[in-house]
Amino acid sequence: QVQFVESGGGLVQAGGSLRLSCAASGSTFSINAIGWYRQAPGKQRDLVARISPGGTTDYADSVKGRFTISRDTAKNTVYLQMNSLKPEDTAVYYCNTYISRRVWPSYWGQGTQVTVSS
Repeated sequence: QVQFVESGGGLVQAGGSLRLSCAASGSTFSINAIGWYRQAPGKQRDLVARISPGGTTDYADSVKGRFTISRDTAKNTVYLQMNSLKPEDTAVYYCNTYISRRVWPSYWGQGTQVTVSS
């Protein structure tokens, strides 16, 4: 049972940047892909970015060219650099393992709130 703790959220103006951090309780990068997810009020939780054990990355179309997922294995930490933020990026952001498009983790932490003002 690997746990993740998200941090780095906050209030930012449209066009600004934030860097989110995800600290893992143990080494998991060699066995699982890791994803950043987000959920806006009243909306479905969506996958926005993922990174595989081999370092391959993938992004939702809505964030391509603006967000970058990366990791620091020595710190057991995954990052999400978010640039050119838009009001529609406002959501609670979560990190977790990535299993498949249709099978998602069952346990979620508290996430970190990102609010983008227009």
